[in-house]
Amino acid sequence: MEFAYPRPQMQRSNWTSLNGTWRFCYDDAREFALPSQIKTWPLRITVPFPPESEASGIGDRGFHPLCWYERDFDCEPSPGRVILRFGAVDYAARVWINGCLAVTHEGGHTPFWADITHMLNSSGSQRVTVQVDDDPHELAKPRGKQDWQLEPHAIWYPRTTGIWQTVWIERVPDNYIEKIRWTPEVETYAIGFEARVIGECAADLTVDVCLRNGEQLLAHDRYQVVDREVDRLIVLSDPGIDDYRNELLWSPERPTLLDATVRLMRGEEVVDEFTSYTALRSVHILRDRFMLNGRPYTLRLVLDQGYWPDTLLAAPGDDALRRDVELAKAMGFNGVRKHQKVEDPRYLYWADRLGLMVWEEMPSAYRFTRSAIKRTVREWTEVIERDYSHPCIIVWVPFNESWGVPELTAVGKQRHAVEALYHLTKTLDATRPVIGNDGWESSATDIIGIHDYDANIEHLRQRYGAEVQPEQLFDRRRPGGRILTLDGYPHRGQPIMLTEFGGIAFAMCPQPGVEHSWGYTEATDADEFARMYGDLMLTIIHTALFSGFCYTQFADTFQEANGLLCADRTPKIPIEQIAKLTRISRTHIPGGV
Repeated sequence: MEFAYPRPQMQRSNWTSLNGTWRFCYDDAREFALPSQIKTWPLRITVPFPPESEASGIGDRGFHPLCWYERDFDCEPSPGRVILRFGAVDYAARVWINGCLAVTHEGGHTPFWADITHMLNSSGSQRVTVQVDDDPHELAKPRGKQDWQLEPHAIWYPRTTGIWQTVWIERVPDNYIEKIRWTPEVETYAIGFEARVIGECAADLTVDVCLRNGEQLLAHDRYQVVDREVDRLIVLSDPGIDDYRNELLWSPERPTLLDATVRLMRGEEVVDEFTSYTALRSVHILRDRFMLNGRPYTLRLVLDQGYWPDTLLAAPGDDALRRDVELAKAMGFNGVRKHQKVEDPRYLYWADRLGLMVWEEMPSAYRFTRSAIKRTVREWTEVIERDYSHPCIIVWVPFNESWGVPELTAVGKQRHAVEALYHLTKTLDATRPVIGNDGWESSATDIIGIHDYDANIEHLRQRYGAEVQPEQLFDRRRPGGRILTLDGYPHRGQPIMLTEFGGIAFAMCPQPGVEHSWGYTEATDADEFARMYGDLMLTIIHTALFSGFCYTQFADTFQEANGLLCADRTPKIPIEQIAKLTRISRTHIPGGV
């Protein structure tokens, strides 16, 4: 089983995957508190596939609040440190090495790690044990589309419990760089660079950064480490003329990445070294338009839930992630809205490299409690920290359709929660637009997103056509029975986008175990499917009110048969036809790209 290095923006060579066969057991009665209490392991599981998935070798989708993992691995003690890393474990994890508690973590979508150097056996034979607590009925934790009922219903799907991204160990020196951060500044033709060093605070430590565009050297600088940190601005040589400047700018049409080599130095000795990458790319809002690299850019997005039939939220492998990026582009989209999922960093790597923009959205909790908000804030902070440096990410979305804050019109503290998450996100990342609550009931937001699944194109023209003024739209429109903006937050000229629409079901490829499929509207054959999709696209693309759109959806997802692709990624109509319809007459749109 081949898995690529899980942190593509800090690519080290000395690492070992711990994916593969682990011992496994359920602990429904919460009988065990320590690894030593478990005497038998009745099951085997293939990591990183969740036990609900067929690929795990278990395929049990019942209710199991607690489970345990264990495996042995070889790791000889040697100079330096050994770091154990987890890409994501849903939901709360406790990890032991050779019986010693190494780390605890709460949050099902973000990474964590432990320095296990001093827990290793001198013999070289090691044991890792993981306890996972994931109450399937708990609605006050961020869970996204994971169903709390036994069988998937409506728009919710099978649960994903436990380890669902890569587990690995890597060897690093006693002093090493644990974290970096890239911030492009297109206006000044510069890139901000930050690094955090772990280890002793030696006086002669420096960080050496080399940036290249292919064979072209752009910068080679060395910075003194002060209080274990480096925070500098790398100013590139500005050619001045747009034609030459544009060659270095990242966009879906030209996804130029700048390769980086980063070294931690003690004098002239290389202490730590890895490769990375960044890009020159800016995104912001100017009046009613989304701007990419200082120019108006029309967003053509597709909603992508990131599920696979046999592996659920976990990707089948790196090739599957790359293929999804390639398919979205091949269908004529320039971006995806990753819906209710924080996607694997390898997906973001391929989106960076191949040129696909990504809206990143926080998986929702479904109850409003103090605990739910604290959990959401903590995990959302970790999400932004993990993915800040990916040029493909262009928008952050903390809330969707008032999920987890269902009484925004009546309950002040729920409104405060949305506004607080908006401002927190802008504080942690001032370089990207933020949608506080996508779909309706907007308050603090840089973009007003509207969800409307009406398939009648005449209705859409009447609601959003040229004769409709924005103030009329916000006074009259009630998608899902909800107002578009909350009182006190009138439309202030922000871009308006149709961020969910379509949902045309064409059940040409039924999934095993799914008895009843559905969509928001239905096509009976391929010709009708193509006609309905084309009519919707022609209508939306010619609606000048919208500065972008997001079609639902990329692929069939369990009982939802409204994908452009089947669940196995087979196109329902020729992919060239989908692309032609997605791009139909787009050059006629004011500001279109």
